Amino acid sequence: MNMIDGVGKINGNSGVPSVKNDGGGASGFGEILDQAVSGVNQQIKEADQLATGLVDGEHAKIHETMIALEKANISLRLMTKVQSKVVSAYQEIMRMQL
Repeated sequence: MNMIDGVGKINGNSGVPSVKNDGGGASGFGEILDQAVSGVNQQIKEADQLATGLVDGEHAKIHETMIALEKANISLRLMTKVQSKVVSAYQEIMRMQL
């Protein structure tokens, strides 16, 4: 079992999610965050697979593995920054007096 499997339960594609609005309704903030988490999770899984393949000797693509690992690292750091900002905004809203 891979330790990355539990990071997200959301189906998605790799990379940064794109917000598609075809006029049929607005995408909610939660949906956008779900897509972002899904994209980060997919990048982490791909990087983990490449690293495992490199260690097991399945391939010798060190440069591709390092690029995938760095992309996953940057995406995860960005996601934690976004999470921090969301928590900060929530705390600010909770401090507001009506």
